[in-house]
Amino acid sequence: QVQLVESGGGLVQAGGSLRLSCVAAGRSFSRYAMGWFRQAPGKEREFVAASDRSGSSTYYADSVKARFTIARDNAKNTVSLQMNSLKPEDTAVYYCAATAALYRIDVVPSPAVYDYWGQGTQVTVSS
Repeated sequence: QVQLVESGGGLVQAGGSLRLSCVAAGRSFSRYAMGWFRQAPGKEREFVAASDRSGSSTYYADSVKARFTIARDNAKNTVSLQMNSLKPEDTAVYYCAATAALYRIDVVPSPAVYDYWGQGTQVTVSS
């Protein structure tokens, strides 16, 4: 069992930055690949970024590539999402998630493979 708690959301102007954090409580954090997803009102939950168990391999949605960075610290049971050059279309509730599935880039974008989810943190980008 893994409990995930996100923090760091807020209101920011377009072009600004935010850093989201996700702390995992439970055992064996390093056994899980981690992902970040987001969901805007009236839209489906969409993949943002993922990291393998060690943090050495990462993968991003095209919409955030070169602007967002996922990083994890297994010693602290945390995964972060640094978001730069934010746009109004980045406005959404952001969720971190953990999966015990094998890390593959054709797998990790799917919400269905994730076993545990946080409660989400709101990010609002004003124009």
